[in-house]
Amino acid sequence: MKRYLFYFCLCFLNYNSLYAQEAKNRYSLGLNYGQASQNLFPLNDSDYLYNNQFLKLQVNYKLTQKQNFNFELLLEPSVYFVNYQLLNEQFIRSETDNYLALRRLYTQRRKFLEYALNIGILLRYNITNNFSSYLLASVGPMVSGADTERLKKGFAFSDVVGLGFALQQNRITFDFRITLRHNSNLDFAFPNSGHNSSGIESGISFQL
Repeated sequence: MKRYLFYFCLCFLNYNSLYAQEAKNRYSLGLNYGQASQNLFPLNDSDYLYNNQFLKLQVNYKLTQKQNFNFELLLEPSVYFVNYQLLNEQFIRSETDNYLALRRLYTQRRKFLEYALNIGILLRYNITNNFSSYLLASVGPMVSGADTERLKKGFAFSDVVGLGFALQQNRITFDFRITLRHNSNLDFAFPNSGHNSSGIESGISFQL
């Protein structure tokens, strides 16, 4: 009886160890840096200048762990350092109140910050044991630090879609992706034409 109890306890401990290891390997934490603009393919909008550099904290959690495909939950607290300028002053129409003052204001180059918290899903295809490609889509609240002719200062939403590639070496992953981003406030405030940008980013993450 003691022998069977010993074997049972040994199996139980091994199972718990394997389960804990599997659960532990589901998380990764990293940092991405990128640059984006409205004047890059496929947007190429000449009405305004919207260039930004950004930092993203990357938190990934594997919802599934299959051989070829993985679904992952993605959390991205981000800060964007924005350079902004209205290039086509006719975007502010003459029937708008104080349109001349608004044109003078918005045609000046300005800098401001945006803070966003995106939550999304990442679908990863494992090409080899340590190289993968993925698609991602995320949405979340953001706060913009300045009014523009296209978007009211304050609360809005940040929508991101992207295509990326990742190379894993032991517990370290090197990441590269291209993204499209749209900011708007769902007509909670006026104006709400929104900002669009396409960009590239890269980063490094660590499996926890």
